[in-house]
Amino acid sequence: MQQDKNRVQLPLEIVNGPDDIVTFHRYYVDEQGREAVAVENRIPPKGGPPMHVHYRQDESLTVVAGTMGIKEPGKPDRHITIGETVTWKTGQPHKFWNAGNDILHCTGWVAPVDSFIFLLSEIHKAVNAGNGKPNMFDIAFLMRRYKSEFYMLEIPAFVQATFFPLLVFIGKFVGRYKKYTDAPEPATHSLSVTDI
Repeated sequence: MQQDKNRVQLPLEIVNGPDDIVTFHRYYVDEQGREAVAVENRIPPKGGPPMHVHYRQDESLTVVAGTMGIKEPGKPDRHITIGETVTWKTGQPHKFWNAGNDILHCTGWVAPVDSFIFLLSEIHKAVNAGNGKPNMFDIAFLMRRYKSEFYMLEIPAFVQATFFPLLVFIGKFVGRYKKYTDAPEPATHSLSVTDI
């Protein structure tokens, strides 16, 4: 199991707004020998992450309460309810949301962990710091630095390829990224956005 000084200490709770909470509970070694993390989500109606892909991680969620909507490119939208599980393999684009009227509560895991917890917590800090309007300097930095692990499909590729590098250049020039000096190194992958 990874013993990096930069590893995020758990448990860690990320509050995205009223009734929107992601909790990382503990690290463990899964049946494949990978470092995994136990995760729990509480998502308000219509809430959930945008379409994204993990280039290194598998992700699995089981619905404890509520109804989860699922979107995957090339497939019809579907819903799962209490006791049902969805697992997304590395490189599989996906989006999920609360498709009901009550809080969606689900538990699951992500493996291997790599920089996943750090990246997700920093993305949410960047969004929360702007009261829901993302700090684009931070988003650009994080999306560029961890592009080997994570890609947001709802941000146009043109913006990520041209605008993000410009923002990162300006951000570095004016010293906006000193807070990321000790950020974990990104992991490498064998997939790219052209593979999906």
